[in-house]
Amino acid sequence: MRRVFTGIALAGLLFTATACGSSGGSSGGTDSDGVDQVKVGVIPIVDVAPIYLGKEKGFFKNRKIEVSMEAGQGGAAIVPGVVSGQFQFGFSNMTSLLIAQTKNVPIKTVAAGVASTGEQGKDFGAVMVKADSPIKTAADLAGKKISVNTLKNIGDTTVRESVRKAGGDPKNINFVEMPFPNAPAALQEGQVDASWVVEPQLSEVKAAGGRLVASNFVDAAPNLTVAAYFTSAKLAGEDADLVKRFTEAINESMTYADAHPDEVRTILGTYTKIDEKTRGELMLPKWPTQINQASVETLAKLGTDDGIFDGATPDVAKILP
Repeated sequence: MRRVFTGIALAGLLFTATACGSSGGSSGGTDSDGVDQVKVGVIPIVDVAPIYLGKEKGFFKNRKIEVSMEAGQGGAAIVPGVVSGQFQFGFSNMTSLLIAQTKNVPIKTVAAGVASTGEQGKDFGAVMVKADSPIKTAADLAGKKISVNTLKNIGDTTVRESVRKAGGDPKNINFVEMPFPNAPAALQEGQVDASWVVEPQLSEVKAAGGRLVASNFVDAAPNLTVAAYFTSAKLAGEDADLVKRFTEAINESMTYADAHPDEVRTILGTYTKIDEKTRGELMLPKWPTQINQASVETLAKLGTDDGIFDGATPDVAKILP
């Protein structure tokens, strides 16, 4: 359930993919009825519920697309999988796509993927502490040990911004890499002072009495675009019609998901292991159809200031539709 992946691992995989000779073009095949077989690399988390719901509702089939989802191994295989043509489309957080862009990886976003709710204390991700923690505000996180699922990515850069906005100094935060599912226990046992978690781990920490000290996505930018669907530059250039139809289908799926939260909670039971009780309680994200460019530019600036792009500066325009 890793939402993001490290720049180092990403770079190695990306260059492996391109060095092996990327195909990255054409769909996964077209049947005798003219239906495109399309594979999408996803991470089996709450964020991608709309694509599963859209498949169930026939939004892709209505556009002559037979879509199938394949889970990326920890997320790190999705970008090179798209570049190589293993997947025609993929899902990734925006910071990872910006990292890829600074490595000159030929990708292009086609649709928004998931966004913050924009509401303090009511977002699908947050920095949590134990109920009796002396940490009262985000400023108190300065110098503390905080778990994030991946270092040098969207988690630590947005957490740092929460600390800055609260008047604290984020320079000496000790970020510890830890898979989201391990974070609740680590926090409870005192292995870390605070944990950045997303749903369903956010609900798990709350149920154990945890206390929210920062809504880091909300602090980073208003209505932050957290992730997007993307394709290879090659496919975008060679089959613009398929890309158009896929984009229309995923946009319809996200609009439907945003308007039918109960159906989202139900569909989660088909591709995740989230139990029914938790599915009914967790905080859902927003699924707008437009990428918030200003928020992506903010992520690029935060990442540049925090040094996660290894001295490079992302060109946001190059990856946006």
